[in-house]
Amino acid sequence: MPELIKTKAKINFNQVAMESGVSKAFLYNNQEIRNIIEGLRNQQQGLNSPQTIKRNMTDASKDSLIAAKNTELKNWKKKTNVLRMNY
Repeated sequence: MPELIKTKAKINFNQVAMESGVSKAFLYNNQEIRNIIEGLRNQQQGLNSPQTIKRNMTDASKDSLIAAKNTELKNWKKKTNVLRMNY
């Protein structure tokens, strides 16, 4: 289970059973282990998935690029207007 936590993989009974090589029934029947898995699973419910984080980062990057381009365009328009006034 520590490997699942390190890699930020989804914690659930299926994942823990596959990772540890034990049956799901064993995990469900051992109350201490069951409480740990359920607690970790509940903690993850409030967190964004790696895909969501990546998508948000991509959207933020696009927004930054658009803002930079808009600023650059405004600067070029100002320069163009100054040049037109001088001629």
